[in-house]
Amino acid sequence: MKKKIKFGIIGCSSIAERNTIPSILQAGNAELQFIGSRSVEKAKKFANQFSCVNYGNYDEVLEQKDVDAVYISLPIALQEEWILKAAKHGKHILCEKTATTSYESAKKIINICKKNQVRVLEGFSFVYHPQHEKVIKIINQGKIGNNLSFNGKFGFNLPFSTKNFRFKNFLGGGALNDIGCYMIRASNMIYQSKPLSVNCSLSFDKKTEVDLKGSILIEYSDNRTAFGLFSYCNMFESTYEIWGSKGTIYLERAFNIRKNMNAKIRIQTENNKKNIKLVQYDQFELMVTNFCKNLLSNTLNNLDFEKELLNQALIMDKARKSDKMKKTFVFD
Repeated sequence: MKKKIKFGIIGCSSIAERNTIPSILQAGNAELQFIGSRSVEKAKKFANQFSCVNYGNYDEVLEQKDVDAVYISLPIALQEEWILKAAKHGKHILCEKTATTSYESAKKIINICKKNQVRVLEGFSFVYHPQHEKVIKIINQGKIGNNLSFNGKFGFNLPFSTKNFRFKNFLGGGALNDIGCYMIRASNMIYQSKPLSVNCSLSFDKKTEVDLKGSILIEYSDNRTAFGLFSYCNMFESTYEIWGSKGTIYLERAFNIRKNMNAKIRIQTENNKKNIKLVQYDQFELMVTNFCKNLLSNTLNNLDFEKELLNQALIMDKARKSDKMKKTFVFD
């Protein structure tokens, strides 16, 4: 029985270098097999850096019979092409968020993956950090009551660069696709249900036609709401709080907590204030380990990964249309 999933890398990005490839090397059920880049020189550089003997271009990654899964980290608008190619080559797919630029594209991806009996996971690593499981447990125990409101912030000052795809509309750049997506994924994770409506407002740079900041309001059943702010123009923030009828839960570092950081959760009620400090975790390694565990157990009928990707893509689509049409979109 196979004990490890052998990965091929499609795209030598900074997040692949800093987080995902090191996590593949650290995970007990994963193995780095092949590194692919548009530039063979860059692939060679990464291969040397991570002691990987096999490297080449993207197509060569897919041609490797001993590659079980690929990690795709490309500009968002380019990822659909390589996800579809990978699926047709029988490779499972771990893809950087946001996986694609439209709901129609997401449906196409899921259909091809299902047809070729491969799994696809959109790489929101933060959901695997145990701090969120702790938050959900506190909510389910009723400690902060009902009438819940999620309030999140994620952003940073991002210097303009012509080399950065985030400032290129045709490559799927922009704050919503890059960081606003976290507001959607986090609130879905917390509420564990589909939304009723979404309203999104984006601020665009006239020259690049890329959204640099925005806000999103999502309504859920049982009088629950989620409000998120995201920006390339503000001081660094990576937080969310859940405000209920009896109290509030606050996460100090919600979305991109580093592996050498201790997560801190603050719970405040009318009569009590409590701080919880968790041990250090590597959320990227936990994501890779979980993905490989699913593949090794051959859980092809468990479509949670795919359902999450589709639901995320649908809400993202409605958010884009909400901004464009200046209206709230209600889900069927």
